[in-house]
Amino acid sequence: MKVVIFAGGRGTSLGQLTVEKPKPMLFIGNRPIIWHVMKIYASQGYNDFIVCTGYLGNVIKDFFSDLQEDWRVHVVDTGLNALKGARLKLIEEFLDPGTHMMTYSDGLADVNVQHLQKFHESHGKLVTVTGIHPVSRFGEIKHENGKVTSFKEKPLDPERVVNGGFMVFETAFLDYLTANIDCDLEKGVLEQVAADGEMMVHVHDGSWKCLDTPRDLKELRREWQKGNPSWKM
Repeated sequence: MKVVIFAGGRGTSLGQLTVEKPKPMLFIGNRPIIWHVMKIYASQGYNDFIVCTGYLGNVIKDFFSDLQEDWRVHVVDTGLNALKGARLKLIEEFLDPGTHMMTYSDGLADVNVQHLQKFHESHGKLVTVTGIHPVSRFGEIKHENGKVTSFKEKPLDPERVVNGGFMVFETAFLDYLTANIDCDLEKGVLEQVAADGEMMVHVHDGSWKCLDTPRDLKELRREWQKGNPSWKM
């Protein structure tokens, strides 16, 4: 079983932080975030990786060429401008028929990957997505005629479930994809898979953190410095 890591985007939301290094190579502690993502899998026995690169992919390749871990890492240049669906299609030749995993290089969570795999195998669909309850960027105030009845700082939204990465798929799913650089994994492809009744969600109620902004990076680094970060398995 392979674990595919998407690491080809430009990370434009991070501004100057990604001018000389790609987002997956931004460090949290003494390791880049992509290492932390892969460590989640490796700590649970999944250590055979394919890393799909694009923007500044040579930086990622150089890092893994010197990595001292008991992992198998195949770094594949899938093009500068390809969207994730195309990147996945372009590494199809490296995937044996059967079940594999894929996730983003900027999302950290204490997901039990073994339970995720068992759930996927139990339902027989093509794709399983890990769903998470998003955290509001703002505090929430509830009131009655101006009188505050509840104040919560950045609450979870229990009514919503969004894609948190940590996906499992069958190689038959790749038939939905093309190598055209405009093949978007989420918009179009996964929408169609869901419409065809071939997708299930495994809701994760634990920790989930994502690196989208400079503020996110500061918070992730702060949590790491405190010791025992929430995503550490």
